[in-house]
Amino acid sequence: MTMTMANRISNQEQNEGPTPEQARRGRRTAFLLFALGFGPMIVATIMFYTGWLNPAGHTNNGVLLQPVAPVSTLNLETASGTPLAERFGPDKADPDWLMIVAAGQCGSQCEELLYLARQVNIALGKNANRVSRAAALGSVPSDLQARWSSEYSSMERLVPAAGAQPNWPSGINPDAEPRILLVDPFGNVMMHYGSEHTGKDMLEDLKHLLKLSQIG
Repeated sequence: MTMTMANRISNQEQNEGPTPEQARRGRRTAFLLFALGFGPMIVATIMFYTGWLNPAGHTNNGVLLQPVAPVSTLNLETASGTPLAERFGPDKADPDWLMIVAAGQCGSQCEELLYLARQVNIALGKNANRVSRAAALGSVPSDLQARWSSEYSSMERLVPAAGAQPNWPSGINPDAEPRILLVDPFGNVMMHYGSEHTGKDMLEDLKHLLKLSQIG
């Protein structure tokens, strides 16, 4: 059977693979899909840090980390041994924002921050499920340990990775002063709070971030 010219051309194109123009179109399509999915989060972060295009002139109440610190540098993992950093990134489905209460010995100031994080999370209302809570504590008094399951059951406990010590960002020393660290859905520790902040301070920041962000 004689092969037609059209069939020969079609088979030749299949053997040669995509043309340069087809490859360029494919890259443009992939970039567009990425921009549609993650562009709003990137823009939201820039807007929050700089106030760009923000007519209300909002300024953050918490202490911004500049530059931000990747959560992987904290050397923290879950009780089951899963690195905390594996929960974040543009390849993850619906990653949460995360509040981490960090302290050495969890005394009264530490427990005030545990309570603050819990109440702020509840006050977010319909957006409460977009923010998770965790605690990285060196030691917990027996009375708090006894109350943990009833008062802080939704706050996950984090521990240092095997053979490592927590590596806190510059300016943060939980052994000396307990802090609440805020981690964005990309896995960046971007802000922190302490006893000098109120629940209203933190709630305002989170509401603003969640309003701007389309991820998490």
